[in-house]
Amino acid sequence: MSSPGHHQQHRSVLQVGPLKPSLSRTLVDDYAAWVLPEATAERDAFLTANGADITAAVTSGRTGVDADLMDALPNLGAVINFGVGYDTTDVEAAEARGVGVSNTPDVLTDCVADTAVGLMIDTMRHFSASDRYVRAGRWPVDGNYPLTRQVSNTRVGFIGLGRIGKAIAQRLTAFGCTISYHNRNRVADSPYSYAASPVELAHGVDVLVVAAAGGDGTRGLVSREVLDALGPQGYLINIARGSVVDQDALVEALVNGGLAGAGLDVFTDEPEVPDELFALDNVVLLPHVGSGTVETRAAMEALTLRNLDSFLTTGELVTPVRQPSVPAN
Repeated sequence: MSSPGHHQQHRSVLQVGPLKPSLSRTLVDDYAAWVLPEATAERDAFLTANGADITAAVTSGRTGVDADLMDALPNLGAVINFGVGYDTTDVEAAEARGVGVSNTPDVLTDCVADTAVGLMIDTMRHFSASDRYVRAGRWPVDGNYPLTRQVSNTRVGFIGLGRIGKAIAQRLTAFGCTISYHNRNRVADSPYSYAASPVELAHGVDVLVVAAAGGDGTRGLVSREVLDALGPQGYLINIARGSVVDQDALVEALVNGGLAGAGLDVFTDEPEVPDELFALDNVVLLPHVGSGTVETRAAMEALTLRNLDSFLTTGELVTPVRQPSVPAN
């Protein structure tokens, strides 16, 4: 039984899905937040009893808030998302209901960009595979590890040149890479060459980096045709969302030699990863750790709470998401 007074009136915050433990604790301790039950019967009972009291939902890209949940929260004013990707939240439904949506841009850009570069190096130079080779005792028995591919001075294409794409491109420019990109809109004043389609982009590069936002607008954008254009000497790096790539076509290409390799931090149905990839030494598999550093996750948590505080005190969000009608900056 919570004590009457200060917190009683604040039981208007709902946590939807798992969050970073320290963020969950703060939501409960400082905002008297409810946690949405996972079991259907409990969830329905909870929403019937408390749904009308909720004005703010805090979630992550892993879970999100769909239109059905919004319907059960008639007084919802904001969906506050921990993470830059908000493809699991129905932004159109939110807009139609006058519900604001925020995310945590900028604070995770550097770590995700670092991850992309690390993945590219590991994939092309086989560092993880070489490490397994040493640990398995193969070096004294089988001799030197086979030669791999140079990373510097390669041609790299970006699907998506937003904040994260630009940060990766900046790093790779220092590696002497030639950069081109395909984006929903041509980026004004960009020093990089623009390709009119993903297929055209893939045809002219050694490495294709996926850095586009997830959601319906980009689903399957890296199609079988794009992977064919990238070809048996080409590498795919994905730090965006698994949904942007046709995963079945990707697995097939990797198993059959249609691609030279892939570095993947994201998958279509996380945490499920296609079993066929486990045996391949030219594929690096990461468990969606792009922003997973102590510093960046703390900054993401702080920005999530700034958005919540701002909404609860002024009704305004600090970092509302951009609507797709606005060109990406």
